[in-house]
Amino acid sequence: MHASMAARSRWAAALVFVFTTLVGCSAGPDYRRPQQPLPAAYKEDGVWRVAQPQRIDADDPWWTLYGDATLDALMAQANAANNSIAIAAAQYRQARAAAAAANAAWFPSVGLNAGATHALGNGSGNAREGSTTSIGLAAAWEPDLWGSVARAVEAGNAGAAASADNLAAARLSMQALLAQDYFQLRAQDRQIALYERTIQGYRKALELAQHQYAAGVALRSDVANAQAQLEGADAQRIDLTLQRAQLEHAIAILVARAPADFALAPDAGGPEALPALPALPKLVPSELLQRRPDIAAAERLAAQANANVGVAAAAWFPTLTLGASAGYAGYDLRHLFNTPEHVWSLGAALAASLFDGGLRHARSEQALGAWDAAAAQYRQTVLAAFQEVEDNLAALHWLEEELQAQDRAVASARLAERLALEQYKAGTANYLAVVVAQATALGDERAAVQLRARRQIASVILIKATGGGWTAEPTTSSATTSAVTPSPNRQP
Repeated sequence: MHASMAARSRWAAALVFVFTTLVGCSAGPDYRRPQQPLPAAYKEDGVWRVAQPQRIDADDPWWTLYGDATLDALMAQANAANNSIAIAAAQYRQARAAAAAANAAWFPSVGLNAGATHALGNGSGNAREGSTTSIGLAAAWEPDLWGSVARAVEAGNAGAAASADNLAAARLSMQALLAQDYFQLRAQDRQIALYERTIQGYRKALELAQHQYAAGVALRSDVANAQAQLEGADAQRIDLTLQRAQLEHAIAILVARAPADFALAPDAGGPEALPALPALPKLVPSELLQRRPDIAAAERLAAQANANVGVAAAAWFPTLTLGASAGYAGYDLRHLFNTPEHVWSLGAALAASLFDGGLRHARSEQALGAWDAAAAQYRQTVLAAFQEVEDNLAALHWLEEELQAQDRAVASARLAERLALEQYKAGTANYLAVVVAQATALGDERAAVQLRARRQIASVILIKATGGGWTAEPTTSSATTSAVTPSPNRQP
């Protein structure tokens, strides 16, 4: 008797050990971040100003570094009402709910059931008619023997984290797009102002040609050339006004306003009155992996795909379901809750699929393919991020040198224009020289405005490329000084 009880105890202990061991198992490989070789430094880094990078903060108002109150106000409106951010926020809520649904599989399901039947039966030649009523609770639980639930929870949590990163990426992209559109619009304002000033000068030149023609010291063609140049400049001013209107419409959409209900007053500043560029942070490539939300999202999606491989692998093993129920059942509703009517049950069911037509194999291959795609997408996202940083580091450096050369060209063109007009007044030059000098001066001044705008936009894209959320000391605005001017002696 005692031997039999000891044997049963040993069997029970063995079963408990096996059960607890199996519950701790997880099918599929443990996650490891896809490997992507990282350079030690950026190719275009050079000897930039050193600014200590800060931890990324999706709520950090990085645009305030430009010191533009209008841009600050637009950003506040866009952050509160932009529809792209609202879509990403709703998707994040969905992902969190999906993760919560996966976590629910850890717990048993409990249900209440009640029923009443009235039936006529005929057994052994005796007809019997009667009613049966029942009420009770039922519970079922499937232990996570092979880690399927653990992997599903892991996948859900990774998906929710990726969605949060996508929300941060959507917010950063919207902010960067708004800043780019705004700076482009201000560049259009400055070009329009440039053309308005130029048109005034062309009108004076036309009057001069008309007076010279009336005095008999100029040809009728001089007047025609001056008139054509004036009208051509006015046509270009109108085209710039069209481009400005379209940029204003784009900004209206970003702040969730109808274009008809939105307007930005033109900036009366001169061609060189653009906001100061913020200083660049001294970043190393490895930091980029932790700063950009799109890289973080791609990495979390790779983790989700890896967990789904485990979910598919767990489908090859049998499932164990534990069930229990308790309640009352009887023929008389009045005595339903009496002790004789009490019923209960406990049970366990083990189920395994022997043949499924290759379904589990197909799902495993599908999960492995999704993992390979997610890993490749992560590596591609990292490489694209490096390219974006390198492109805009190079842009800020070379645009600064180009702008300095362009400013020298503008100074020379203005001098040439003034001399050509003086020579025409003196009768020592024909009007064609004036036309060429004026066209050259206008083209050079417009190119200088466009270069400054391109430099502003490159700085915005670089902030976005490095993940935003960093703060550095702003530099002073100057026609010839940029935030990326080499300064090897400056300390953080």
